[in-house]
Amino acid sequence: MINLFNQVSESYQECSENTKPWIRAVIQEEGYKEGDINYIFMSDEMLLAINKRHLNHDFYTDIITFDLSEEEKEISCEIYISTDRVMENATEYGEIYPREMHRVMIHGILHLCGYEDHTDEERKEMRAKEDYYLSKLDLNIMLES
Repeated sequence: MINLFNQVSESYQECSENTKPWIRAVIQEEGYKEGDINYIFMSDEMLLAINKRHLNHDFYTDIITFDLSEEEKEISCEIYISTDRVMENATEYGEIYPREMHRVMIHGILHLCGYEDHTDEERKEMRAKEDYYLSKLDLNIMLES
């Protein structure tokens, strides 16, 4: 089951109605099964506190993913996303906010499917996977709202 929780005070639409089926399709195409997946959208400061407390990192980030899977080839997790950071990245990279948000959302899932982004080669592969899956998502619903 995929759940979306908005911890940000200002209202915004973090995903379109076709986001959950899209995530499910990615998980299935990668050869995994869906477990309990919780996306928690929050501010930079809230995510920074989690980064400090759980990872001992004192810097802003757009996403932190905690793997809670108990079975092999299952995706169960908590994914924390800074809407502030996603907005800033979208602006910096000349991307529309909904596309950047979905890129970050699927980035966390891809990590749990075994993709890494520590080296240039890994980052290139991760970006290619993100682009591939983003090409399968219709963001027109969000652009019209």
